[in-house]
Amino acid sequence: MSTRTLIGIFLAATVGVVIFLFVSLSGHDAKAPLVVGTPTATACTAAEVGACLPKVDYVDTIGTAYTPAALAGKVVVVNFWATWCAPCKHELPDFSKVATAYADRGVVILGVLTDTPDPQTLLNFMSDFEIAYPIVRATPAIATAFDYPRAITGIPTTYVYDRQGNRRKIEVGPMNEHELRAVLDTLLAEPVAAS
Repeated sequence: MSTRTLIGIFLAATVGVVIFLFVSLSGHDAKAPLVVGTPTATACTAAEVGACLPKVDYVDTIGTAYTPAALAGKVVVVNFWATWCAPCKHELPDFSKVATAYADRGVVILGVLTDTPDPQTLLNFMSDFEIAYPIVRATPAIATAFDYPRAITGIPTTYVYDRQGNRRKIEVGPMNEHELRAVLDTLLAEPVAAS
């Protein structure tokens, strides 16, 4: 082997070891479900990006704004998805069932659309899949707040926040109705923080 080949192999091995150590020591497997922290009665103040519900306006396709004030005190589900995504299409009916069942219980589900179908195509898609929760296009403010696409390693990705705005779960991949209900029931059973 030539010296140049040996140096190339050495550099590739070194980079591989560095990446392995970084992923191993970061303590977060993006593909695994993540439950963050313990129940808290205080508003979220964590410094980590995404650890608190981002304080941005989520404006749905019919112009309704879900502002930080409107979402305060609610359990919030933010689901990143796309119309081309087969697993997303699989979970849409389950999310719609949950959205309908929990609408009067202080739960808001927001579907953040990461692709850009024209308005009529999106309207037809929403009708075909009977989507029963607000769909929000991924604005630059939302993308920045969630560090998308760098921090979101797959579509769909679902974030769940408790009433105080603390991120309590990340799920990469589709969630079914039972899984989503279990998370929401746990969060809704927690005591409400005194104001």
